[in-house]
Amino acid sequence: MTNKKYAIGIDYGTESGRALLVDIENGEELALHVTPYPHGVIDEVLPNTETRLEHDWALQHPGDYLQVLFNSVPEILRISGVNPADVIGIGIDFTACTILPIDAAGVPLCFDEAYQREPHSWVKLWKHHAAQEEADLINEIAGIRGETFLQRYGGKISSEWMLPKIWQILREAPHIYEAADRFLEAGDWLVLKLTGHLMRNSCAAGYKSLWHKSAGYPDKSFFGALDSRLENVIETKLRGVIAPLGTKAGGLNEEMAERMGLLPGTAVAVAIVDAHAAVPGAGVADEGKLVMAMGTSTCHLLLSAEEKHVEGVGGVVEDGIIPGLFAYEAGQAAVGDIFAWYIENGVPAYVQLEAEKAGMNVHNWLEQRAAAYQPGESGLLALDWWNGNRSVLVNSNLSGMMIGFTLLTKPEEIYRALLESTAFGTRQIMDAFEAKGVEVRELYACGGLPQKNQLLMQIYADVTNREIKIAASTQTPALGAAMFGAVAAGSNSGGYDSIKEAVQRMTHVQERTFKPVPENVLIYDILYGYYCRLHDEFGRGGNDIMKQLKALANKV
Repeated sequence: MTNKKYAIGIDYGTESGRALLVDIENGEELALHVTPYPHGVIDEVLPNTETRLEHDWALQHPGDYLQVLFNSVPEILRISGVNPADVIGIGIDFTACTILPIDAAGVPLCFDEAYQREPHSWVKLWKHHAAQEEADLINEIAGIRGETFLQRYGGKISSEWMLPKIWQILREAPHIYEAADRFLEAGDWLVLKLTGHLMRNSCAAGYKSLWHKSAGYPDKSFFGALDSRLENVIETKLRGVIAPLGTKAGGLNEEMAERMGLLPGTAVAVAIVDAHAAVPGAGVADEGKLVMAMGTSTCHLLLSAEEKHVEGVGGVVEDGIIPGLFAYEAGQAAVGDIFAWYIENGVPAYVQLEAEKAGMNVHNWLEQRAAAYQPGESGLLALDWWNGNRSVLVNSNLSGMMIGFTLLTKPEEIYRALLESTAFGTRQIMDAFEAKGVEVRELYACGGLPQKNQLLMQIYADVTNREIKIAASTQTPALGAAMFGAVAAGSNSGGYDSIKEAVQRMTHVQERTFKPVPENVLIYDILYGYYCRLHDEFGRGGNDIMKQLKALANKV
Protein backbone atom coordinates (compact mmCIF):
# COMPACT_ATOMS: atom_id res chain seq x y z
CA MET A 1 0.00 0.00 0.00
CA THR A 2 1.26 3.52 -0.77
CA ASN A 3 0.02 7.06 -0.33
CA LYS A 4 2.27 8.40 -3.06
CA LYS A 5 0.66 10.44 -5.79
CA TYR A 6 1.94 11.16 -9.27
CA ALA A 7 1.41 13.55 -12.16
CA ILE A 8 2.14 13.22 -15.86
CA GLY A 9 3.62 16.00 -17.93
CA ILE A 10 3.35 15.67 -21.72
CA ASP A 11 5.78 17.87 -23.62
CA TYR A 12 5.17 18.47 -27.33
CA GLY A 13 8.27 19.71 -29.16
CA THR A 14 9.10 20.33 -32.79
CA GLU A 15 10.14 16.79 -33.75
CA SER A 16 8.68 14.59 -31.00
CA GLY A 17 6.52 14.41 -27.92
CA ARG A 18 7.44 12.93 -24.56
CA ALA A 19 5.59 11.86 -21.44
CA LEU A 20 7.13 12.19 -17.97
CA LEU A 21 5.84 10.54 -14.79
CA VAL A 22 6.69 12.54 -11.67
CA ASP A 23 6.42 11.94 -7.93
CA ILE A 24 4.42 14.92 -6.66
CA GLU A 25 6.05 14.86 -3.24
CA ASN A 26 9.62 15.62 -4.37
CA GLY A 27 9.67 15.93 -8.17
CA GLU A 28 11.45 12.61 -8.69
CA GLU A 29 11.17 11.63 -12.35
CA LEU A 30 10.20 7.95 -12.44
CA ALA A 31 9.77 7.30 -16.15
CA LEU A 32 10.19 9.05 -19.48
CA HIS A 33 9.16 7.94 -22.95
CA VAL A 34 9.62 9.77 -26.26
CA THR A 35 7.51 9.29 -29.38
CA PRO A 36 8.98 10.80 -32.57
CA TYR A 37 6.32 12.27 -34.85
CA PRO A 38 5.87 9.80 -37.73
CA HIS A 39 5.41 12.68 -40.21
CA GLY A 40 7.95 15.01 -38.60
CA VAL A 41 7.95 18.60 -39.85
CA ILE A 42 6.10 18.79 -43.17
CA ASP A 43 7.87 21.45 -45.23
CA GLU A 44 8.08 20.06 -48.76
CA VAL A 45 5.13 17.81 -49.73
CA LEU A 46 1.82 17.02 -48.01
CA PRO A 47 1.60 13.38 -46.80
CA ASN A 48 0.23 10.90 -49.33
CA THR A 49 -0.19 13.60 -51.97
CA GLU A 50 1.82 15.35 -54.62
CA THR A 51 0.92 18.75 -53.20
CA ARG A 52 4.16 20.72 -52.82
CA LEU A 53 4.56 23.45 -50.23
CA GLU A 54 5.90 26.89 -50.88
CA HIS A 55 8.93 28.50 -49.27
CA ASP A 56 8.82 29.11 -45.48
CA TRP A 57 5.98 26.67 -44.86
CA ALA A 58 6.11 24.32 -41.86
CA LEU A 59 3.16 22.01 -41.16
CA GLN A 60 2.46 18.98 -38.99
CA HIS A 61 0.02 16.08 -38.79
CA PRO A 62 -2.32 16.27 -35.76
CA GLY A 63 -2.55 12.49 -35.68
CA ASP A 64 1.12 12.43 -34.64
CA TYR A 65 0.20 14.26 -31.45
CA LEU A 66 -2.33 11.56 -30.54
CA GLN A 67 0.31 8.88 -31.02
CA VAL A 68 2.29 10.47 -28.20
CA LEU A 69 -0.68 9.98 -25.87
CA PHE A 70 -1.35 6.44 -27.01
CA ASN A 71 2.28 5.28 -27.05
CA SER A 72 4.20 7.22 -24.44
CA VAL A 73 1.67 7.38 -21.59
CA PRO A 74 1.04 3.60 -21.38
CA GLU A 75 4.80 3.07 -21.66
CA ILE A 76 5.69 5.26 -18.67
CA LEU A 77 3.07 3.44 -16.62
CA ARG A 78 4.61 0.13 -17.65
CA ILE A 79 8.17 1.25 -16.95
CA SER A 80 7.36 2.69 -13.53
CA GLY A 81 4.84 0.10 -12.36
CA VAL A 82 2.74 2.94 -10.92
CA ASN A 83 -0.92 2.22 -10.35
CA PRO A 84 -3.04 4.45 -12.63
CA ALA A 85 -5.26 5.15 -9.63
CA ASP A 86 -2.35 7.06 -8.07
CA VAL A 87 -1.95 9.38 -11.07
CA ILE A 88 -3.95 12.46 -10.07
CA GLY A 89 -3.13 15.02 -12.75
CA ILE A 90 -2.07 15.54 -16.37
CA GLY A 91 -0.50 18.66 -17.83
CA ILE A 92 0.32 19.45 -21.46
CA ASP A 93 2.82 21.91 -22.86
CA PHE A 94 3.05 22.66 -26.55
CA THR A 95 5.08 24.68 -29.04
CA ALA A 96 3.38 27.96 -29.89
CA CYS A 97 1.98 29.42 -31.91
CA THR A 98 1.08 26.05 -33.49
CA ILE A 99 -2.50 26.24 -34.79
CA LEU A 100 -5.05 24.13 -36.59
CA PRO A 101 -8.55 24.64 -38.02
CA ILE A 102 -11.26 22.36 -36.62
CA ASP A 103 -14.86 21.66 -37.55
CA ALA A 104 -17.84 21.97 -35.21
CA ALA A 105 -17.16 18.49 -33.79
CA GLY A 106 -13.57 19.39 -32.94
CA VAL A 107 -12.09 17.34 -35.80
CA PRO A 108 -9.10 18.83 -37.66
CA LEU A 109 -10.05 19.78 -41.21
CA CYS A 110 -7.06 17.88 -42.61
CA PHE A 111 -8.70 14.65 -41.38
CA ASP A 112 -11.52 15.30 -43.88
CA GLU A 113 -10.81 13.74 -47.29
CA ALA A 114 -12.23 16.84 -48.91
CA TYR A 115 -9.44 18.97 -47.49
CA GLN A 116 -6.45 16.62 -47.25
CA ARG A 117 -4.79 18.10 -50.33
CA GLU A 118 -5.28 21.63 -49.04
CA PRO A 119 -2.13 22.87 -47.21
CA HIS A 120 -4.12 25.43 -45.20
CA SER A 121 -6.22 22.67 -43.60
CA TRP A 122 -3.19 21.26 -41.78
CA VAL A 123 -1.46 22.25 -38.56
CA LYS A 124 0.71 25.33 -38.99
CA LEU A 125 3.78 24.73 -36.85
CA TRP A 126 5.25 27.53 -34.75
CA LYS A 127 8.06 28.04 -37.29
CA HIS A 128 5.71 28.43 -40.26
CA HIS A 129 6.98 31.81 -41.53
CA ALA A 130 4.95 32.12 -44.72
CA ALA A 131 2.62 34.69 -43.11
CA GLN A 132 5.32 37.38 -42.96
CA GLU A 133 3.43 39.58 -45.43
CA GLU A 134 0.36 39.44 -43.20
CA ALA A 135 2.46 40.21 -40.11
CA ASP A 136 4.00 43.23 -41.87
CA LEU A 137 0.55 44.54 -42.81
CA ILE A 138 -0.77 44.02 -39.28
CA ASN A 139 2.17 45.94 -37.83
CA GLU A 140 1.79 48.74 -40.39
CA ILE A 141 -1.96 49.16 -39.89
CA ALA A 142 -1.73 48.87 -36.10
CA GLY A 143 0.97 51.54 -36.12
CA ILE A 144 -1.08 53.90 -38.27
CA ARG A 145 -4.09 53.42 -36.00
CA GLY A 146 -2.01 53.92 -32.84
CA GLU A 147 -3.04 50.56 -31.42
CA THR A 148 -1.61 50.37 -27.90
CA PHE A 149 -1.42 46.57 -27.86
CA LEU A 150 1.71 46.74 -30.05
CA GLN A 151 3.65 48.18 -27.12
CA ARG A 152 3.14 44.97 -25.14
CA TYR A 153 4.85 43.04 -27.94
CA GLY A 154 7.91 45.22 -28.36
CA GLY A 155 6.44 47.21 -31.24
CA LYS A 156 5.92 44.30 -33.66
CA ILE A 157 4.01 41.07 -33.80
CA SER A 158 5.53 37.99 -35.41
CA SER A 159 4.58 35.98 -38.48
CA GLU A 160 4.61 32.97 -36.15
CA TRP A 161 1.51 34.15 -34.27
CA MET A 162 -2.18 33.34 -34.50
CA LEU A 163 -3.57 36.37 -36.34
CA PRO A 164 -1.08 36.43 -39.27
CA LYS A 165 -1.57 32.70 -39.80
CA ILE A 166 -5.36 33.01 -39.75
CA TRP A 167 -5.25 35.96 -42.11
CA GLN A 168 -2.97 34.06 -44.48
CA ILE A 169 -5.58 31.28 -44.59
CA LEU A 170 -8.36 33.78 -45.25
CA ARG A 171 -6.44 35.51 -48.05
CA GLU A 172 -5.11 32.39 -49.78
CA ALA A 173 -7.82 29.79 -49.02
CA PRO A 174 -11.05 31.55 -47.97
CA HIS A 175 -13.00 28.31 -48.33
CA ILE A 176 -10.82 26.76 -45.58
CA TYR A 177 -11.41 29.79 -43.39
CA GLU A 178 -15.16 29.44 -43.88
CA ALA A 179 -15.08 25.68 -43.27
CA ALA A 180 -13.25 26.11 -39.97
CA ASP A 181 -15.55 26.34 -36.97
CA ARG A 182 -12.60 27.64 -34.91
CA PHE A 183 -8.84 27.96 -34.95
CA LEU A 184 -7.12 26.45 -31.93
CA GLU A 185 -3.66 26.23 -30.47
CA ALA A 186 -2.63 22.58 -30.81
CA GLY A 187 -2.24 22.30 -27.03
CA ASP A 188 -5.82 23.49 -26.52
CA TRP A 189 -7.03 20.99 -29.13
CA LEU A 190 -5.40 18.15 -27.20
CA VAL A 191 -7.04 19.28 -23.96
CA LEU A 192 -10.34 19.28 -25.86
CA LYS A 193 -9.65 15.71 -27.01
CA LEU A 194 -8.75 14.61 -23.48
CA THR A 195 -11.69 16.19 -21.66
CA GLY A 196 -14.35 17.16 -24.19
CA HIS A 197 -14.06 20.74 -22.90
CA LEU A 198 -12.69 23.56 -25.05
CA MET A 199 -10.60 25.94 -22.97
CA ARG A 200 -8.07 28.33 -24.43
CA ASN A 201 -5.07 28.74 -22.15
CA SER A 202 -4.27 32.28 -21.05
CA CYS A 203 -0.56 31.79 -21.71
CA ALA A 204 -0.86 31.23 -25.47
CA ALA A 205 -3.77 33.67 -25.75
CA GLY A 206 -1.71 36.40 -24.11
CA TYR A 207 1.56 35.83 -25.92
CA LYS A 208 0.37 34.70 -29.33
CA SER A 209 -3.20 35.96 -29.86
CA LEU A 210 -3.11 39.60 -28.64
CA TRP A 211 -5.35 38.89 -25.62
CA HIS A 212 -4.92 40.94 -22.42
CA LYS A 213 -6.16 39.99 -18.96
CA SER A 214 -7.81 43.40 -18.39
CA ALA A 215 -8.40 44.76 -21.90
CA GLY A 216 -9.31 41.53 -23.70
CA TYR A 217 -8.68 41.43 -27.45
CA PRO A 218 -8.19 44.53 -29.63
CA ASP A 219 -11.40 46.23 -30.75
CA LYS A 220 -13.24 44.63 -33.66
CA SER A 221 -12.70 47.82 -35.65
CA PHE A 222 -9.01 46.96 -35.79
CA PHE A 223 -9.70 43.52 -37.24
CA GLY A 224 -12.11 45.11 -39.71
CA ALA A 225 -9.41 47.59 -40.74
CA LEU A 226 -7.18 44.66 -41.65
CA ASP A 227 -9.84 42.89 -43.68
CA SER A 228 -13.60 43.36 -43.49
CA ARG A 229 -13.97 39.58 -43.34
CA LEU A 230 -11.99 39.56 -40.07
CA GLU A 231 -14.17 42.04 -38.20
CA ASN A 232 -15.91 39.33 -36.15
CA VAL A 233 -13.04 36.84 -36.00
CA ILE A 234 -12.90 36.90 -32.18
CA GLU A 235 -16.60 36.15 -31.75
CA THR A 236 -16.55 33.45 -34.43
CA LYS A 237 -13.24 31.74 -35.12
CA LEU A 238 -11.52 32.52 -31.79
CA ARG A 239 -14.48 32.20 -29.44
CA GLY A 240 -14.08 30.17 -26.25
CA VAL A 241 -13.30 30.49 -22.55
CA ILE A 242 -9.77 31.71 -21.73
CA ALA A 243 -8.63 30.02 -18.53
CA PRO A 244 -5.71 30.83 -16.18
CA LEU A 245 -2.80 28.39 -15.91
CA GLY A 246 -3.36 25.64 -13.36
CA THR A 247 -7.10 25.60 -14.07
CA LYS A 248 -8.65 22.15 -14.25
CA ALA A 249 -10.04 21.92 -17.79
CA GLY A 250 -11.95 18.79 -16.85
CA GLY A 251 -11.57 15.11 -16.14
CA LEU A 252 -10.07 12.63 -18.58
CA ASN A 253 -12.89 11.18 -20.69
CA GLU A 254 -13.51 7.44 -20.91
CA GLU A 255 -12.34 6.98 -24.50
CA MET A 256 -8.97 8.64 -23.95
CA ALA A 257 -8.54 7.04 -20.52
CA GLU A 258 -8.89 3.60 -22.07
CA ARG A 259 -6.38 4.38 -24.84
CA MET A 260 -3.86 5.86 -22.40
CA GLY A 261 -4.23 3.35 -19.58
CA LEU A 262 -5.42 5.90 -17.02
CA LEU A 263 -8.60 6.30 -15.00
CA PRO A 264 -11.52 8.37 -16.27
CA GLY A 265 -11.86 11.60 -14.34
CA THR A 266 -8.12 12.15 -13.86
CA ALA A 267 -7.62 15.94 -13.64
CA VAL A 268 -6.38 17.60 -16.84
CA ALA A 269 -4.90 21.09 -16.65
CA VAL A 270 -5.34 23.71 -19.34
CA ALA A 271 -2.36 23.73 -21.70
CA ILE A 272 0.71 25.97 -21.48
CA VAL A 273 3.35 27.04 -24.00
CA ASP A 274 6.31 24.65 -23.86
CA ALA A 275 9.07 27.14 -23.05
CA HIS A 276 6.90 28.81 -20.43
CA ALA A 277 6.34 25.51 -18.65
CA ALA A 278 10.13 25.30 -18.31
CA VAL A 279 10.16 28.27 -15.92
CA PRO A 280 8.57 26.50 -12.94
CA GLY A 281 10.27 23.31 -14.14
CA ALA A 282 13.62 25.07 -13.68
CA GLY A 283 12.67 26.06 -10.14
CA VAL A 284 11.94 29.72 -10.89
CA ALA A 285 8.98 31.57 -9.40
CA ASP A 286 10.49 34.95 -8.40
CA GLU A 287 11.10 38.27 -10.17
CA GLY A 288 14.45 39.20 -11.72
CA LYS A 289 15.22 35.66 -12.85
CA LEU A 290 15.66 34.98 -16.56
CA VAL A 291 15.17 31.42 -17.77
CA MET A 292 16.74 30.38 -21.07
CA ALA A 293 14.88 27.37 -22.45
CA MET A 294 17.51 26.19 -24.90
CA GLY A 295 16.88 23.72 -27.67
CA THR A 296 16.34 24.01 -31.42
CA SER A 297 15.45 27.61 -30.61
CA THR A 298 15.74 29.51 -27.34
CA CYS A 299 12.98 31.23 -25.42
CA HIS A 300 13.94 33.80 -22.81
CA LEU A 301 11.39 34.11 -20.01
CA LEU A 302 11.79 36.82 -17.38
CA LEU A 303 9.58 37.38 -14.33
CA SER A 304 9.00 40.91 -13.04
CA ALA A 305 6.69 42.81 -10.72
CA GLU A 306 6.21 45.52 -13.35
CA GLU A 307 4.80 45.81 -16.85
CA LYS A 308 7.02 47.87 -19.14
CA HIS A 309 7.30 48.19 -22.88
CA VAL A 310 10.50 46.54 -24.12
CA GLU A 311 11.72 46.55 -27.72
CA GLY A 312 11.25 43.29 -29.58
CA VAL A 313 9.89 41.17 -26.75
CA GLY A 314 7.46 38.46 -27.73
CA GLY A 315 5.06 39.81 -25.16
CA VAL A 316 4.50 40.70 -21.53
CA VAL A 317 1.54 38.98 -19.89
CA GLU A 318 0.20 39.40 -16.39
CA ASP A 319 0.03 35.98 -14.68
CA GLY A 320 1.52 34.65 -17.92
CA ILE A 321 3.49 31.98 -16.04
CA ILE A 322 3.40 32.67 -12.30
CA PRO A 323 0.31 34.28 -10.69
CA GLY A 324 1.02 37.75 -9.34
CA LEU A 325 3.94 38.48 -11.68
CA PHE A 326 4.35 39.79 -15.20
CA ALA A 327 6.18 37.37 -17.48
CA TYR A 328 8.18 38.65 -20.44
CA GLU A 329 8.93 36.45 -23.41
CA ALA A 330 11.70 36.99 -25.94
CA GLY A 331 13.58 34.51 -28.05
CA GLN A 332 15.94 33.41 -30.77
CA ALA A 333 14.38 31.59 -33.71
CA ALA A 334 17.33 29.20 -34.10
CA VAL A 335 20.06 28.06 -31.70
CA GLY A 336 20.47 24.29 -31.64
CA ASP A 337 19.12 24.30 -35.20
CA ILE A 338 22.13 26.38 -36.28
CA PHE A 339 24.61 23.94 -34.78
CA ALA A 340 22.73 21.00 -36.30
CA TRP A 341 22.70 22.72 -39.71
CA TYR A 342 26.48 23.12 -39.57
CA ILE A 343 27.04 19.48 -38.59
CA GLU A 344 24.75 18.25 -41.36
CA ASN A 345 25.74 20.62 -44.15
CA GLY A 346 29.00 22.40 -43.39
CA VAL A 347 31.44 19.97 -41.79
CA PRO A 348 34.05 18.32 -44.05
CA ALA A 349 34.23 14.53 -44.24
CA TYR A 350 37.51 14.33 -42.35
CA VAL A 351 35.84 15.70 -39.21
CA GLN A 352 33.39 12.81 -39.19
CA LEU A 353 36.26 10.34 -39.62
CA GLU A 354 38.33 11.94 -36.86
CA ALA A 355 35.35 11.95 -34.51
CA GLU A 356 34.72 8.26 -35.21
CA LYS A 357 38.38 7.44 -34.52
CA ALA A 358 38.13 9.27 -31.20
CA GLY A 359 34.90 7.45 -30.30
CA MET A 360 32.98 10.74 -30.18
CA ASN A 361 30.08 12.30 -32.01
CA VAL A 362 30.81 15.29 -34.23
CA HIS A 363 29.32 17.82 -31.79
CA ASN A 364 31.58 16.64 -28.97
CA TRP A 365 34.65 16.51 -31.24
CA LEU A 366 34.08 20.08 -32.40
CA GLU A 367 33.32 21.27 -28.87
CA GLN A 368 36.58 19.78 -27.58
CA ARG A 369 38.61 21.38 -30.40
CA ALA A 370 36.80 24.72 -30.17
CA ALA A 371 37.39 24.92 -26.41
CA ALA A 372 41.14 25.18 -27.08
CA TYR A 373 40.67 28.61 -28.70
CA GLN A 374 40.61 31.88 -26.78
CA PRO A 375 37.81 34.40 -27.39
CA GLY A 376 38.62 36.37 -30.52
CA GLU A 377 41.41 34.04 -31.62
CA SER A 378 39.65 32.75 -34.73
CA GLY A 379 38.93 36.21 -36.16
CA LEU A 380 35.39 35.09 -36.97
CA LEU A 381 32.11 36.77 -36.10
CA ALA A 382 28.60 35.57 -36.95
CA LEU A 383 25.03 36.81 -36.83
CA ASP A 384 22.62 34.22 -35.43
CA TRP A 385 19.77 34.70 -37.91
CA TRP A 386 19.72 31.34 -39.71
CA ASN A 387 15.96 31.19 -39.10
CA GLY A 388 15.31 34.93 -39.02
CA ASN A 389 15.34 37.14 -35.94
CA ARG A 390 12.65 36.75 -33.29
CA SER A 391 13.97 39.30 -30.77
CA VAL A 392 14.66 42.16 -30.85
CA LEU A 393 14.15 42.83 -34.56
CA VAL A 394 11.18 40.50 -35.12
CA ASN A 395 11.87 39.78 -38.78
CA SER A 396 11.87 36.34 -40.35
CA ASN A 397 13.34 37.74 -43.58
CA LEU A 398 16.77 38.20 -42.01
CA SER A 399 19.35 35.47 -42.55
CA GLY A 400 22.62 34.12 -41.21
CA MET A 401 26.02 35.73 -41.71
CA MET A 402 29.68 35.11 -40.84
CA ILE A 403 32.71 37.27 -41.57
CA GLY A 404 36.43 36.82 -41.04
CA PHE A 405 37.07 33.67 -43.10
CA THR A 406 40.60 32.98 -44.31
CA LEU A 407 42.21 30.03 -46.06
CA LEU A 408 43.38 28.88 -42.63
CA THR A 409 39.89 28.82 -41.03
CA LYS A 410 39.14 25.48 -39.36
CA PRO A 411 35.75 23.78 -38.84
CA GLU A 412 36.06 24.06 -35.05
CA GLU A 413 36.59 27.82 -35.38
CA ILE A 414 33.39 28.13 -37.39
CA TYR A 415 31.59 26.01 -34.80
CA ARG A 416 32.81 28.23 -31.95
CA ALA A 417 31.78 31.39 -33.84
CA LEU A 418 28.27 29.96 -34.23
CA LEU A 419 28.10 29.20 -30.50
CA GLU A 420 29.27 32.75 -29.73
CA SER A 421 26.72 34.28 -32.11
CA THR A 422 23.83 32.81 -30.15
CA ALA A 423 25.31 34.13 -26.89
CA PHE A 424 25.56 37.60 -28.44
CA GLY A 425 21.91 37.32 -29.51
CA THR A 426 20.95 36.54 -25.92
CA ARG A 427 22.92 39.54 -24.66
CA GLN A 428 21.03 41.75 -27.14
CA ILE A 429 17.80 40.58 -25.55
CA MET A 430 19.09 41.21 -22.02
CA ASP A 431 20.25 44.68 -23.01
CA ALA A 432 16.78 45.45 -24.37
CA PHE A 433 15.23 44.50 -21.02
CA GLU A 434 17.67 46.52 -18.95
CA ALA A 435 17.40 49.56 -21.25
CA LYS A 436 13.78 49.81 -20.10
CA GLY A 437 14.54 49.23 -16.43
CA VAL A 438 13.50 45.57 -16.30
CA GLU A 439 16.20 44.01 -14.13
CA VAL A 440 17.92 40.73 -14.98
CA ARG A 441 19.49 39.56 -11.72
CA GLU A 442 19.98 35.84 -12.29
CA LEU A 443 20.26 33.50 -15.28
CA TYR A 444 18.93 29.95 -15.39
CA ALA A 445 19.32 27.55 -18.30
CA CYS A 446 17.37 24.43 -19.13
CA GLY A 447 16.77 22.12 -22.05
CA GLY A 448 19.00 19.78 -23.99
CA LEU A 449 21.84 22.17 -24.85
CA PRO A 450 22.89 23.17 -21.31
CA GLN A 451 23.10 19.50 -20.36
CA LYS A 452 25.22 18.56 -23.39
CA ASN A 453 27.51 21.48 -24.25
CA GLN A 454 29.64 22.89 -21.46
CA LEU A 455 31.61 25.17 -23.80
CA LEU A 456 28.37 26.79 -24.93
CA MET A 457 27.35 27.57 -21.36
CA GLN A 458 30.78 28.97 -20.46
CA ILE A 459 30.61 31.23 -23.52
CA TYR A 460 27.17 32.43 -22.41
CA ALA A 461 28.48 33.18 -18.92
CA ASP A 462 31.43 35.12 -20.38
CA VAL A 463 29.38 37.04 -22.96
CA THR A 464 26.61 38.01 -20.50
CA ASN A 465 28.97 38.42 -17.52
CA ARG A 466 26.47 36.49 -15.40
CA GLU A 467 26.67 33.29 -13.41
CA ILE A 468 24.39 30.68 -14.96
CA LYS A 469 22.52 28.03 -12.97
CA ILE A 470 21.43 24.82 -14.70
CA ALA A 471 18.14 23.07 -13.95
CA ALA A 472 18.62 19.60 -12.50
CA SER A 473 15.86 18.16 -14.65
CA THR A 474 16.62 17.36 -18.27
CA GLN A 475 12.89 17.58 -19.01
CA THR A 476 11.92 20.94 -17.56
CA PRO A 477 8.91 21.67 -19.83
CA ALA A 478 7.46 18.22 -19.10
CA LEU A 479 8.18 18.67 -15.39
CA GLY A 480 6.51 22.09 -15.42
CA ALA A 481 3.50 20.63 -17.23
CA ALA A 482 3.28 17.86 -14.62
CA MET A 483 3.40 20.51 -11.88
CA PHE A 484 0.44 22.30 -13.43
CA GLY A 485 -1.31 18.92 -13.58
CA ALA A 486 -0.72 18.60 -9.83
CA VAL A 487 -2.17 22.08 -9.32
CA ALA A 488 -5.22 21.20 -11.43
CA ALA A 489 -5.79 18.19 -9.17
CA GLY A 490 -5.52 20.37 -6.05
CA SER A 491 -4.54 19.57 -2.49
CA ASN A 492 -7.75 17.65 -1.83
CA SER A 493 -6.53 15.03 -4.32
CA GLY A 494 -2.96 15.04 -3.08
CA GLY A 495 -1.68 17.82 -5.36
CA TYR A 496 -1.06 21.51 -4.76
CA ASP A 497 -3.16 24.65 -4.65
CA SER A 498 -0.55 26.93 -6.25
CA ILE A 499 2.31 26.60 -8.71
CA LYS A 500 4.67 28.36 -6.28
CA GLU A 501 4.05 25.59 -3.74
CA ALA A 502 4.77 22.99 -6.43
CA VAL A 503 8.01 24.78 -7.36
CA GLN A 504 9.21 24.66 -3.76
CA ARG A 505 8.59 20.93 -3.46
CA MET A 506 9.25 19.51 -6.92
CA THR A 507 12.30 21.28 -8.44
CA HIS A 508 16.09 21.41 -8.02
CA VAL A 509 19.15 22.97 -9.71
CA GLN A 510 22.53 21.40 -10.36
CA GLU A 511 25.34 22.06 -7.90
CA ARG A 512 27.66 23.15 -10.69
CA THR A 513 27.20 26.65 -12.12
CA PHE A 514 29.02 28.48 -14.92
CA LYS A 515 30.80 31.64 -13.76
CA PRO A 516 32.21 34.32 -16.07
CA VAL A 517 36.00 34.39 -16.55
CA PRO A 518 37.10 38.07 -16.20
CA GLU A 519 39.69 38.03 -19.01
CA ASN A 520 37.15 36.39 -21.37
CA VAL A 521 34.54 38.98 -20.44
CA LEU A 522 36.87 41.79 -21.59
CA ILE A 523 37.44 40.25 -25.03
CA TYR A 524 33.79 39.37 -25.50
CA ASP A 525 32.81 42.96 -24.70
CA ILE A 526 34.89 44.02 -27.71
CA LEU A 527 33.45 41.29 -29.94
CA TYR A 528 29.94 42.13 -28.80
CA GLY A 529 30.51 45.72 -29.90
CA TYR A 530 31.38 44.42 -33.38
CA TYR A 531 28.32 42.15 -33.29
CA CYS A 532 26.09 45.13 -32.48
CA ARG A 533 27.49 47.05 -35.47
CA LEU A 534 26.66 44.15 -37.80
CA HIS A 535 23.30 43.66 -36.05
CA ASP A 536 22.23 47.25 -36.68
CA GLU A 537 23.74 47.52 -40.19
CA PHE A 538 21.90 44.47 -41.53
CA GLY A 539 18.94 44.37 -39.15
CA ARG A 540 17.77 47.97 -38.75
CA GLY A 541 17.56 49.05 -42.38
CA GLY A 542 21.06 50.31 -43.09
CA ASN A 543 21.64 47.43 -45.49
CA ASP A 544 18.74 45.40 -46.91
CA ILE A 545 20.84 42.87 -48.82
CA MET A 546 19.53 39.91 -46.77
CA LYS A 547 15.92 40.76 -47.57
CA GLN A 548 16.75 41.41 -51.22
CA LEU A 549 18.50 38.06 -51.58
CA LYS A 550 15.56 36.26 -50.00
CA ALA A 551 13.10 38.07 -52.23
CA LEU A 552 15.13 37.12 -55.29
CA ALA A 553 15.28 33.48 -54.17
CA ASN A 554 11.51 33.41 -53.73
CA LYS A 555 10.99 35.01 -57.13
CA VAL A 556 13.28 32.56 -58.88
